[in-house]
Amino acid sequence: MQFQQLQYFVAVAETRHFTRAAELVHVAQPSLSQQIKALERELGADLFLRARGNITLTDAGEALLPLARRILADTDTARHEVQELVQLRRGRVRLGATPSLCTGLLPDVLRAFHDRYPGIRLLIEEGGSHDLVRGLARGALDLALVVLPLPSPAPALTTVELLREDLVVVSSPESPAPGRGGREVGIGDLAGERLVMFRHGYDLRELTVAACRSAGFEPDFAVEGGEMDAVLGFVRAGLGVAVVPRMVATRAGHGLRVTPLVRPGLHRTIALAHRSDVAPPRAARELQRMLLER
Repeated sequence: MQFQQLQYFVAVAETRHFTRAAELVHVAQPSLSQQIKALERELGADLFLRARGNITLTDAGEALLPLARRILADTDTARHEVQELVQLRRGRVRLGATPSLCTGLLPDVLRAFHDRYPGIRLLIEEGGSHDLVRGLARGALDLALVVLPLPSPAPALTTVELLREDLVVVSSPESPAPGRGGREVGIGDLAGERLVMFRHGYDLRELTVAACRSAGFEPDFAVEGGEMDAVLGFVRAGLGVAVVPRMVATRAGHGLRVTPLVRPGLHRTIALAHRSDVAPPRAARELQRMLLER
């Protein structure tokens, strides 16, 4: 009994027509008929009752059909599993992340992933959560690190919370300390400061501006429109202060004064997202596991 014979048998059983079954499995109809006859000889029983324009299953055919379907399904599963194992030796993962996470969270995790799976290409797309959600929806990304809550309306995504991160105020050590110069600063104290602000579409921009307005003032921008590296550079140059994730401030190193915000402060929740209707590839699932276990 051959795999191909079972494939042809199921095609005829489902179409109840030898010619249409042959078209379905991309084989000439005489070849399909010969293979079905060979299968019947091997089993010692007819599988179909053949009448002009009417093909029906015999009792033997009815008994074989669920078994044949199961064998074909198991074969597909085996092929899929082996292909996924191969994917961990070669392939790609398309990961989207906000620029601050590319600076703070990802380098160590991606280094560990690359060391374990050097044959996997890592394709990183930086952007705000709105852009990343659109990338997931159109199938351009396998995974994305996004800021919760997701923009509305959002496509059907599965999200797993990854971390809750504090935001801090960074300033130049050569400039006066923000606010009253204490060890902590309140959002209200930023009313007297000029801010270095991210471009539109940046989650940190929206969060900071909303916090300032909730504190009763409109923020004053010294510079606006930058990406993360540019904002940190402008702050080092003494152009103003900025609100950034603690992880970024810690990694940024020398040239910055880091001042925590007075409790309850500001926070952001980072989640790992993928489309709900499509399972990520095996390599992407492995990266997802490493991010969740970091």
